[in-house]
Amino acid sequence: MIDTTPAELRLNLGRNLTHGLLDALGRAIVTGQYDNGAFPTEAELAKQHGVSRSVTREAVKMLTAKGLVSARPRQGTIVQPRSSWNLFDTDVLRWLLNRKFSLDLLRQFNQLRSAIEPEAAALAALLADDNDLAAINAGLERMKAAETGGEQILEADIAFHVAVLKGSKNPFFAQFQDVVGTALRSSIQFTNRLKGHSASIPDHAAVAHAIMKRQPDKARAAMKKLVSDVLDLIDAAEPGKAAAKRR
Repeated sequence: MIDTTPAELRLNLGRNLTHGLLDALGRAIVTGQYDNGAFPTEAELAKQHGVSRSVTREAVKMLTAKGLVSARPRQGTIVQPRSSWNLFDTDVLRWLLNRKFSLDLLRQFNQLRSAIEPEAAALAALLADDNDLAAINAGLERMKAAETGGEQILEADIAFHVAVLKGSKNPFFAQFQDVVGTALRSSIQFTNRLKGHSASIPDHAAVAHAIMKRQPDKARAAMKKLVSDVLDLIDAAEPGKAAAKRR
């Protein structure tokens, strides 16, 4: 058996040791690696990953801020239940989406989108300035240019939705862009696999057209249809659950 040196352990964390350790520990917590055992002490983490105590301390502080762990007197660091995790933290959301794929999580995320994005589109139709309108149109044009699929269409789709959120002029909606940018990647990749083609250009164009024409009701309805179509696809992938919900 060949021992791994501290230097070799550190290489696995990348150039930024604190963020590398944060990512490694966050993924481990979210995937349940500590469900049946105690969370390591700072000294144990430092030895396991070949880093200093100050690096482990900072990484654990960041995990605490994300709601994944808590430090308790005489008990050490405790992994928190999922109900305590900050699901709006993009790292936490990314770790959740990167673990074993969950249609339930995808459905819940799109239910949140359904509550927010249609209202953002309606506000954008009322309040978006020329720069916002140009960004929304640019996102749509990028989608048209990337209809062949791949990563480019994914980024174009995200750019469109982010532009609509920003165009709402609501700072709370605008800050939702990071959550959309993280989670929409999984949502779009899933729906594209089911449909066998990329996102609907006409449906996105309907949203953009209503915003450009300053028609908030039509913009709201068009965005609602976009998200509802995703939820319908998720239900179609789990017909048993969809039937149970209708009863």
